[in-house]
Amino acid sequence: MPLLQGSARARQRTVLLVGIAVLLAALVLAVVLASLLTHGRREVSPKMLKWKDRGTTKNLQEVILGRCYNYITAQHPELGDKDCLKIWESLKDAFIYKNPCNITPEDYQPLMELASHPIPCNKSLFWSKTGDLVHRYTKSNQNFLTLEDTLLGYMADRVSWCGDPSAPGINYESCPKRNECESNPGSVFWKMASKMFAEAACGVVQVMLNGSVEAGAFRSSSIFGSIEIFNLDPDKVTEVHIWLMQNIGGPQSESCSGQSIQRLISILEERNFKIICEDNYRPVQLLQCVHNPDHTDCRLCTNSS
Repeated sequence: MPLLQGSARARQRTVLLVGIAVLLAALVLAVVLASLLTHGRREVSPKMLKWKDRGTTKNLQEVILGRCYNYITAQHPELGDKDCLKIWESLKDAFIYKNPCNITPEDYQPLMELASHPIPCNKSLFWSKTGDLVHRYTKSNQNFLTLEDTLLGYMADRVSWCGDPSAPGINYESCPKRNECESNPGSVFWKMASKMFAEAACGVVQVMLNGSVEAGAFRSSSIFGSIEIFNLDPDKVTEVHIWLMQNIGGPQSESCSGQSIQRLISILEERNFKIICEDNYRPVQLLQCVHNPDHTDCRLCTNSS
């Protein structure tokens, strides 16, 4: 009998040792598989998407906050109740960790509401292909405001931003151009801001166009031609003054009687606006002449016969 009991105990020890060995092998296998899976995830982890335009402006937060505080304290203290920190957070929330081709107007709606402010009547100045000239003019003449002279436009002017689904959620290397995808952060922002700027216009509004552009001064595909013109309110806007500016010395590609300007006038007339078009609006032309004072186009008077 003792012999049989010893044999049974030996078998139990054997079974126990085999069980322990199987358990250890299973644990080792689990560790190896976990390591392989983790390693595999690292290899296929998402990388920053690559685009053709410049990336997010360095120190974007500091730039936006600095411009916001400057605007509401130094330039327009009447807007001192604006919360620049909330404005920055709403801008960041509109694009961070998001695919930059899937931005929607709803993403920017909180920002638009936080940063909007009234535009005085008779001061709205729209533009297309005259960016440098029109902003030199509004700096010298405080009677007019472009979109870039509002809080929204001032903060975002010449600044770039876009997000990315992978960490850190902001792409500082590249952002999509409009021809890569229409719903990118910059395009959606400027379309919404332009729509809001046009809706706020009242009284007489001005638009400065470039009469030296070979393709025509008015383009239906421009922000002005596709968004702003159709969001002017005929019940609030009494007249539209078109300033058709040509470069000093030309070329004089188009005048107020030109084809694209007549197309613009037809669109405005269909929407029941009164229109005045003026070639080379003199106050703006004098500003052009600062850089070319001796040119014949800049003579204040001509010799009479």
